[in-house]
Amino acid sequence: MTNIANILTLSRIAAIPLIAALLFFDQPLLRWIAFILYAVACITDFFDGYIARRMDQVSALGRFLDPIADKLVVAAILMAMTAHGQIAGWVVLPALIILCREILVSGLREYLAELKVRLPVSMLAKWKTTMQMVAVGFLIVGDVMPGWPVQIVGEGLMWLAAALTLVTGYDYFRVGLKHMKEDDRADAKK
Repeated sequence: MTNIANILTLSRIAAIPLIAALLFFDQPLLRWIAFILYAVACITDFFDGYIARRMDQVSALGRFLDPIADKLVVAAILMAMTAHGQIAGWVVLPALIILCREILVSGLREYLAELKVRLPVSMLAKWKTTMQMVAVGFLIVGDVMPGWPVQIVGEGLMWLAAALTLVTGYDYFRVGLKHMKEDDRADAKK
């Protein structure tokens, strides 16, 4: 638990309440602080895995926490921004798609773990996570920069992230269904 990679992952999780709390204030300085903390949290997502592999610090805890940290950061920030009204109207839909997919895939991974089947993260899913993180970053800054269409860019990126979310969710679900059918056949033979 005390290796550098795990500390980075845990710091990402620990930053969530502070980032979310800062979003409830309409002062530009606090929004920028939230953005900087969020950006640092996103950067640790790259470095925790890199350091774990490079320094031979890959651990079961790290493999467990890293994807959860990603999901917690994105989900918590989306919820906070929706609660505060920074995400509103039709843009709530891609946020819901993202949250629902994350819950579905987490449940699928849990089910497949019982079957001793690993569901590795695809390259497209990594791009999905990156797109979500970039979109959320734009939305955090939002309307703090007058004259710049930051909020509109963030909303557009949310829709793109939701599209990638649907595609990767479908890919994972398709693989999961194959294993579920095999599990059903094995149960029927008993």
